[in-house]
Amino acid sequence: MKRTGLCMLVALVVAFCLAPFAWQVVTSLKSSEEIIQMPPTYVPDSVTAEHYRALFVRKPFGRYLWNSFFVSAVSTFVCVGVSAMAAYAIARLRVKGSTLILAGLVAVSLFPPIVFFFPLYELVRVLGLTNHPLSLIVPYVAFNLPFTILILSAFFRTVPPDIEEAAKVDGFSRWQILTHIIVPLSAPALATTAILVFIFCWNEFLFALSFAQADEAKTVTAGIASLSGGSQFEIPWGPISASVVVSTLPLIVLVLLFQRRIIQGLTSGAAKG
Repeated sequence: MKRTGLCMLVALVVAFCLAPFAWQVVTSLKSSEEIIQMPPTYVPDSVTAEHYRALFVRKPFGRYLWNSFFVSAVSTFVCVGVSAMAAYAIARLRVKGSTLILAGLVAVSLFPPIVFFFPLYELVRVLGLTNHPLSLIVPYVAFNLPFTILILSAFFRTVPPDIEEAAKVDGFSRWQILTHIIVPLSAPALATTAILVFIFCWNEFLFALSFAQADEAKTVTAGIASLSGGSQFEIPWGPISASVVVSTLPLIVLVLLFQRRIIQGLTSGAAKG
């Protein structure tokens, strides 16, 4: 009885989480007339792909997808790489004031990114980086570093020190220990943090809208915001829904491909022995 109740609760939560995306899929397959029809239809009377065609004809949505992928992938690679080195130093090396460093990282991570918007905007403008990928990559890396360092340093502490001592006896340097032992053993944690960073970068809107103003430099989120209807009073619900579906599918595929690593990273250290 308890198992049945738990399964029903899980099914209810899953349905609640999937409902908005399912509604976007249904809306994207309706005709423009059926979308504004009242009362609304929950199953399209006639399935159409006109909104998906319009999405790539009226706007360079393929370019938006590539820009988002490039910025997110580079930001994730740099962020996880730098964080792994910093986290290893905090977790294993006798760094003076490491506790204070961690406390500072926690404090910095509490500030919302919008607090730094105006100084960053002026810096990007002065350096002439508007519409350049670096205007997004650098802030994305900076904002995600505290989180990734905290996660990875906590995971690195769970790696038995005896393994590192044995590697030192074999003549391994600190860099070799990190790259040949710590990183492979910490693959689940690295994959988990990388996916979380990638999702943050992919979904970020404020900086993408402000720093990438040219059409060829926009990411997916800024591209969706630039969709317009036939007049200033028309909201293009069809193309918006289609763009939401198209921009969400890569994240779904990414999570499905690495779900095993994500689960391992989230559950590592939960049990001993």
